[in-house]
Formats: sequence, structure tokens, C-alpha cells
Amino acid sequence: MSPSVTDPLVEVILPCLDEAGALPWVLTRFPRGFRPIVVDNGSTDGSGEIARSLGAVVIDETRRGFGAACHAGLSAATAEVVCFCDCDASLDPRQLPRVADPVLDGSADLVLGYRRPVARGVWPLPGRLANRELARRIRRRTGVRVRDLGPMRAARRADLLSLELSDRRCGYALEMLIRAADAGWRVREVDVDYLPRIGRSKVTGTVHGFRQAVQDMSTVLAR
Repeated sequence: MSPSVTDPLVEVILPCLDEAGALPWVLTRFPRGFRPIVVDNGSTDGSGEIARSLGAVVIDETRRGFGAACHAGLSAATAEVVCFCDCDASLDPRQLPRVADPVLDGSADLVLGYRRPVARGVWPLPGRLANRELARRIRRRTGVRVRDLGPMRAARRADLLSLELSDRRCGYALEMLIRAADAGWRVREVDVDYLPRIGRSKVTGTVHGFRQAVQDMSTVLAR
């Protein structure tokens, strides 16, 4: 089915930088009632054109940064409930209802997808250890018991805008969780599959990307 739907129940923000290889798989797996908003963050491989050809709404965000792309998508969305999802094929859009349903039925304010690798090697040990330490620091800072700063997540758009998130780099998702916890939001985790990504990670795939992510998240925690 086409990912485009009329009056979508949920809009899904997909920050995108050179994901031409993964987009066809991702965008053809959207469940009914979920509309993708692909935020092209300066791709040079035709990602934006591919996304448009597959029926996605495409937003161009020239300011580089994961947070800049996410926030541009949030600002462009019109649905009451929004999701965020990576578009590198590491997460299956067919599982988006798992994270959106608790927000839609009012039982949670922010839902995070707890990534469960489907095979050995999908989530290398250094990444798992770093995520585990980050989760520990989040629990200590907020009291919210999370195991993963999952990239698949859902919340109400107006509520997210009220948090006035300021980070426009790799600390955006962390700032969202901390500010939500400080505001007394009900935060829940649900299991989602973690799949082998297509292409190289912009964060863990390079030394510069990894260092930048650590620096950005440390800055958010320090604030």
C-alpha cells in the first residue's frame, strides 16, 4: 500500500541523511493511518526524490543536525499524535502501532521503543554498553526507569512543543525524555525489533559522529 493516507491518525517524523538504500523498504511498510514525514537534512544521494516518489511528505531542513531535522518535522506535522523513527531500516514501521497505541488510548504520554536485536551482531557491544550507561544516568537524573533511549517513540505533538526543546544535534531525544520526566509525563517502554541497518551509521559509524553524540548528550545531562 502507499504510505500516503488522507487525514492520518499519526504522522511519523523520519530524519534523513543519505538513506537512499533504505527508504524504499521503510516507506513501503507503513501501516494504514500512519503518514511519513521525511526530513531531508542535506542528502546528496537523492533521498528526498526517492521519498517523494514513494508518496511521503518531504521537508528540506538545511540546518544540519539530528535535532534540527526532528524539530523541523515536528513543526511541519499537523496530526495530534506523532512518532519518530529512524529511516535506515533498523526499525520496522509495521511496529509503529506498538508505540503509538498507548498515547492514542491515553494510558501514556511518551512511549519509547525498547530495541531488541533480532540477531547477533545487530547491536555491537560498545553501542549496547554506551546505551546501558546512558539509561543508568537517565534513571539517576529523572527517576524514570528506562532501559533504552529508543529512536522509535510517540507523543502528542502539542505536548512536545510545550517542552520547548532547544537541542538541535544528537542530544534532542535525550532532552525530550528529561524534560518530559521533569514535567511529570507518564513514560512507558514497549519492545520493538532492532534489525540490521542499511548503510553506515552517522553516529556509531564514524569516530567524529560518536564523539559528537557523546558531547551533545553530556551537555544535555549537565544542563
